[in-house]
Amino acid sequence: MGVFDFLRRSADQKVRRGKQLSKRKYAAADQSRLFADFRISETSADDELKNALAILRSRSRDLARNNEYAKRYLNLIKTNVVGENGFSLQVRARNADRSLDAAGNKIIENAFASWGRAGNPEISGRMSWLDMQRFAAETLVRDGEVFIRVLKGSGLKDGVSFQFIESDLIDEKKNSTEKNGNKVRMGVELDEYHRPVAYHVFQKHPNDTYSSYYSNNTQRHERVPADEMLHIFMPSRTHQNRGEPFMAPAMSAIKMLHGYREAELTAARAAASKFAVLTTQSGDDFVGDDMMDETPIIDMEPASVYELPANMDLKLIDPTHPTSAFSDFEKAVLRGIASGLNVSYTSLSNDLSGVSYSSIRQGTIEERDHYRMLQKFLIQHFCEKIYRLWLRSALDFGTLPITENKFDKFADNSNWRGRGFAWVDPQREIQAAVVGISNGLMSMNDVAANYGRDVEELFAQIQSDKEMAERYGLKMAFEPFGTKAPAQPDVEGGDDGDV
Repeated sequence: MGVFDFLRRSADQKVRRGKQLSKRKYAAADQSRLFADFRISETSADDELKNALAILRSRSRDLARNNEYAKRYLNLIKTNVVGENGFSLQVRARNADRSLDAAGNKIIENAFASWGRAGNPEISGRMSWLDMQRFAAETLVRDGEVFIRVLKGSGLKDGVSFQFIESDLIDEKKNSTEKNGNKVRMGVELDEYHRPVAYHVFQKHPNDTYSSYYSNNTQRHERVPADEMLHIFMPSRTHQNRGEPFMAPAMSAIKMLHGYREAELTAARAAASKFAVLTTQSGDDFVGDDMMDETPIIDMEPASVYELPANMDLKLIDPTHPTSAFSDFEKAVLRGIASGLNVSYTSLSNDLSGVSYSSIRQGTIEERDHYRMLQKFLIQHFCEKIYRLWLRSALDFGTLPITENKFDKFADNSNWRGRGFAWVDPQREIQAAVVGISNGLMSMNDVAANYGRDVEELFAQIQSDKEMAERYGLKMAFEPFGTKAPAQPDVEGGDDGDV
């Protein structure tokens, strides 16, 4: 044995060392038989979507038509993201001296509101600006993406209108290289920087049976430049060119739960309908009162006693459904579905049993944060783009008493307000807002924005109420602003202070 042999690692030590290092690697990357069903994909986002997108979209639409929870989810999106009044435009452009251009702002807001009436913003004339907002929100969630074509012409109000294009018309199977070197991926033509430059749109719906009544069956593409099309979706990966339905992660669970509930409902109905069978030794001695599908049956009345013929035996069929675990199992599955859809279980199921103030408060806060995120997304990718296209067209066509060089002034200084949310305990919320304003931690604008209102409109409304009260000789019993001093007694008496 050498002097320095103790420094050498034996073969057994190296093997043990290798096993120790392998245990320190990522357990999630384990490829043993326990993870054999863990799917591994190293393809691009478009490659994963191209063969699945049409199926996902069709199944999402089927759930929206026939599943109560999917329908509820879409209604939650339209109600909480868009709401009763939709997104409101607020223009706050300023003059050179930094004062508000009140007259110009009012002209823009009134003109946009006039254009947004039903019949103008959407080319078919069926939608108003508010209807377009709700439709865009629902389509984004259900189909995963929204396509809106920009149409311009002198026959349109303010020279512009928009047309919703179903995502089925953007051919996801068209993947090619154009003569100009651009790549077409899933119907979207891209330049060298992966920026959309055009969309290849079917001239008719690929599965519309009515199309054959109006034209021949030849299917052609129309190349629509990107500046004439709005494509709205939320990418989850880099270089993703098409959007996936929001219900995709929960789609299988929703379908399975629907099938399970249907089976339990059918079994419960059978259990509620008590029935029995008569058996004989030969099997052909029973004649019965009637025949059903070549099987003799007997009519039995409630609370009656019958004497069976000889050699006959009565066997009751008594299914026990629904099972006692049905409710708990349904809740457990539905909680997972709600998590996949980013909504609370109580909102999706309308089940408030066992809900406390603290639990519903926590769920409501997280859910509303998700709605506000969707509001911001739609404002940036839908409302602002529509507004800028309308403003540019209105200035170009001269339908506004404002010069064209004012476009940047009124386009860049505009805000959009989404719907606000009332708290589960309004009294506590108002008290907290008063404390925040009193200590300088919040502004009146913060409080008004939380309710989806504008502080300037709030002040104007309060001032209008006060002027109206004075006009009718009424004295308001409250003063909304200023220090609340205690009321002083009205003392009658002489100068000497005697009462």
